Amino acid sequence: MPKPKRSAGVLLFRRTASEIEVLLAHPGGPFWKHKDEGAWSIPKGEYGDQEDPLAAAKREFAEETGVTPSGDFIPLGEVRQPGGKIVSVWAVEGDLDPRNLLSNTFSLPWPPNSGKWQEFPEIDRAEWFSLVTARRKILKGQAEILDRLLQNLPDAP
Repeated sequence: MPKPKRSAGVLLFRRTASEIEVLLAHPGGPFWKHKDEGAWSIPKGEYGDQEDPLAAAKREFAEETGVTPSGDFIPLGEVRQPGGKIVSVWAVEGDLDPRNLLSNTFSLPWPPNSGKWQEFPEIDRAEWFSLVTARRKILKGQAEILDRLLQNLPDAP
């Protein structure tokens, strides 16, 4: 049986006067263009067997947003997505302006069977969401991350 793929990611959060907000990323490319609820994710990416998962999470966040996260990282454990991929997650408090997003790109033959290759951003946008809204927006397999964040923030509103 093959080993499941592994990804690592960072859940950036900030506190407002009345709530906690989380930064979620919308995947780029034509397959996700018209999807919204249940399509957003934490910035994350795959890593190899020899790579430290937290280092990979920081690298992937930087590649997908253009910002290197720093601070006191809170381990939120692992979640298994419906496709079998295991995602290791850390939360860190911080802030960034999603309008300044700078994402890596990937190539894809598009339109299908056209022989033409197009470049697409790994994420096409990021937004801050309240936890209530984030529960609707985030991929089903990552929703548990939001609960774990609250469990690890004893002073959460």
